[in-house]
Amino acid sequence: MAAPALIALAHGSRDPRSAATITALVDEVRALRPDLRIEPAFLELSKPSFATAVNKLVRAGFDEIVVVPLLLTEAYHAKVDVPSAIAEQTAKHEGLRIRATRVLGMEPAFLEVLDLRMREALKSARIRELDALVLAAAGSSDPLANQAVQRLARVWGTRHKLPVKAAFASASPPATGEAVRAFRAEGRRHIAVASLFLAPGFLPDRAGELAVEAGAVAVSEPLGAHPELARTVLARYAVGAVELVPV
Repeated sequence: MAAPALIALAHGSRDPRSAATITALVDEVRALRPDLRIEPAFLELSKPSFATAVNKLVRAGFDEIVVVPLLLTEAYHAKVDVPSAIAEQTAKHEGLRIRATRVLGMEPAFLEVLDLRMREALKSARIRELDALVLAAAGSSDPLANQAVQRLARVWGTRHKLPVKAAFASASPPATGEAVRAFRAEGRRHIAVASLFLAPGFLPDRAGELAVEAGAVAVSEPLGAHPELARTVLARYAVGAVELVPV
């Protein structure tokens, strides 16, 4: 009996760098589990669509699929868009069983990836001293999603013994520029911004631009295709695959 297929489902972006990064992350997952059938898909704006990925797997003979949402928070896309997309496809394909897992989320291990991207940014900018950090995320109208970012910011600050502010690129204050300016008002001048985004795109670019305009000395790249994220995808898949086993 074949193991369920895995669809790594990202949001999508008009920026081609986003899809390229998701494809690279899926390649990392495949490298860890070459025995699994793994496909990337996007909710909107990028290709392949979720429907296209599902059709491809159904044609290949799969009747069980585990969907791992490549989302960092449990916000609208996770609560509404993903279940809706799955319901549409299960209605279309008789006998097909699809199980969505928890989102990728913000695992404590992702702090290692944040630190790596920050070290790269500091090295590129030739910065050796910091007195404050900003953790920039997409932002959501869902307060629980924003609170998850704020919790991670507190953990990250404790880790480095530095003050940290969470900031958001949309839907919720403060924006990255506002967070940087607040630190500067306290007399801090060596402020770096970490990009808590999965892939490049408009929002991380805008967050970075606002931060630099406000006086940030460095802005890191998004998390990207790191093995730690790939391992988390597979951990989510493992739970979803077990849930598909008939009781």
